[in-house]
Amino acid sequence: MQIQPRETARDHMSPAWLWTVQAGSGALLLGLLTAHMIAQHYVADEGLRSYAEVIAWLRNPVVFTTELAFLVTVTWHALAGLRGIVADFGPSDRVERLVTRGLVVLGAATVGYGAWLLVTIAGNG
Repeated sequence: MQIQPRETARDHMSPAWLWTVQAGSGALLLGLLTAHMIAQHYVADEGLRSYAEVIAWLRNPVVFTTELAFLVTVTWHALAGLRGIVADFGPSDRVERLVTRGLVVLGAATVGYGAWLLVTIAGNG
């Protein structure tokens, strides 16, 4: 009689899938960071923009969407990377689930606050 290993939470989250998403978000970050740096620092005649120029710039729907995508992507990439580091230490399933849930809450709070800030700055100035 052969003993079957018990199924764990790790079995449901394929490392290959997580690695692919992590690598994809890293590649996306390169593009978004490049767009951000060019738009915010090199397109303006004098380099950095004034606060009023940033407000006017963020009111452009394409720029707003790009900045929001940058926020979401950098948050995902950072927190997924942190989760991967924790997983490398081989925590118990319970600890891994708690860390994952905590990072999801932290990520949602980060993106929520950043999106609120973008909307507030673009809307009110």
